[in-house]
Amino acid sequence: MSDFPARRDAPLALDSTTFRALGHRLVDLVADGLAAVPVGPVTRGETPAEIRAALGLGGALPEQGADAAALLETTARDLFAHSLFNGHPKFFGYITASPAPIGILGDLLASAVNPNVGAFSLSPAATEIEVETVRWIAELIGYPGDTGGLLVSGGNMANFVGFWAARAAVASRDGGDVRVRGVAAAAPRLCVYASGATHTWIQKATDLSGLGTDAIRWIATDAEERMDLVALREAIAADRAAGATPFLVVGTAGSVSTGAVDDLPAIAAVARAENLWFHVDGAYGGMAAAAAEAPAELKGLALADSVAIDPHKWLYAPLEAGCALVRDRAHLVAAFSYHPDYYHLEAGLTNFVDYGMQNSRGFRALKVWLALRQAGAAGYRRMIGDDIRLARLLADAVRATPELECTTEGLSITTFRFVPADLAPRASDPAIAAYLNALNQALLDRMQKGGEAFVSNAVLPDERYVLRACIVNIHTQRADVEALPSIVVSNGHALDATMRPTSIG
Repeated sequence: MSDFPARRDAPLALDSTTFRALGHRLVDLVADGLAAVPVGPVTRGETPAEIRAALGLGGALPEQGADAAALLETTARDLFAHSLFNGHPKFFGYITASPAPIGILGDLLASAVNPNVGAFSLSPAATEIEVETVRWIAELIGYPGDTGGLLVSGGNMANFVGFWAARAAVASRDGGDVRVRGVAAAAPRLCVYASGATHTWIQKATDLSGLGTDAIRWIATDAEERMDLVALREAIAADRAAGATPFLVVGTAGSVSTGAVDDLPAIAAVARAENLWFHVDGAYGGMAAAAAEAPAELKGLALADSVAIDPHKWLYAPLEAGCALVRDRAHLVAAFSYHPDYYHLEAGLTNFVDYGMQNSRGFRALKVWLALRQAGAAGYRRMIGDDIRLARLLADAVRATPELECTTEGLSITTFRFVPADLAPRASDPAIAAYLNALNQALLDRMQKGGEAFVSNAVLPDERYVLRACIVNIHTQRADVEALPSIVVSNGHALDATMRPTSIG
């Protein structure tokens, strides 16, 4: 190797002076871009072809590299010109929060240190910060502070962690190790109980864990999308009588469609009586347990064996950040830990590789920890409460607007639909009902592409297709909320004038 130079020249290396200059310039570009977001469109509604053309995508990988300064300058400008902004004050769409500025900077700092937060020896400071972050999240929602838990990518993965901990714990109670023998051999047919309002993670979990989606018992909901407890007890009894093994019941703390919250204390009581694992999907609404404005049923989170929380929802962390909480950390180790010979993990230390699916793990906790310290518990209670109050203001504004029908209110979600005045008296007629669904679906598409305000949709149990506004956004003001009804009505009239069939008048 005598021909190897004494000093390596790596194409990706930057000296500290250059890095500092590029970093300062990038921060300026990001700050300018963020400042411009509120006065621009939420999105430009561009097609994939338009995006590729604007960003110059589609060519071969260049043989030679390019100047880092030019790359960062161009890319920053392109991203701010051609993205959807969930930090826009009129983004009322999916449950993705505006990113806290300190979290943006926290991601930069985490990347600079670049720890692998799978083992303490590889990430001593990052590991202890994640341990504290998990404890603080638990305490903020009234969950035991000595819980086990870890940061994951989002709600799906957080729910999976609770599901697999339950599977390992319950399916192995009678001496059968489900991790060795599999679900078919470890216990008779395992059954899961979830309401029809449960997020689709439950299908993925039963599928990927080997139970199959037939293991799900879909429990009916009431008019407010809350689990029917009588139906739950009947389903459990029927499965036991058939020789199956009920093992998990899922409560929902904030449904995706309407923000409905199950009667968590009552479900916890059923789970205790039936010796089932009680898991709560609080990916959206769990953090609202900290706020005075939240439904009393959310206090039942404290009774769960495991809880899923999404800090990139109501803790306003930049993506990705989910959090799984499991009351007894021993259940996490029992579900996930393996120690091959090539691991050298010191006993008595926290090694997150034992708590979840990942071996290599990024430093997700830093951006959450920094934001928790900046705002404090009182700050978070106020911000979450403000979002809930803004959603109630929107519901009031919708009710006060002719041709808008307010359909549900839950946590920080308000649903509604556009109903032309002359069709309102006949809205229950099948032909009119079908047209109103089609009209509001077209209205959703128009608004999502138009950029003036961004909403999503829900389909209610009575099959009404409605628009859905969800507020988890520190930038949304009262004026943004009060402007939405007129935007909807204006777009609705424009569509109705071109869409309405002559047959319905």
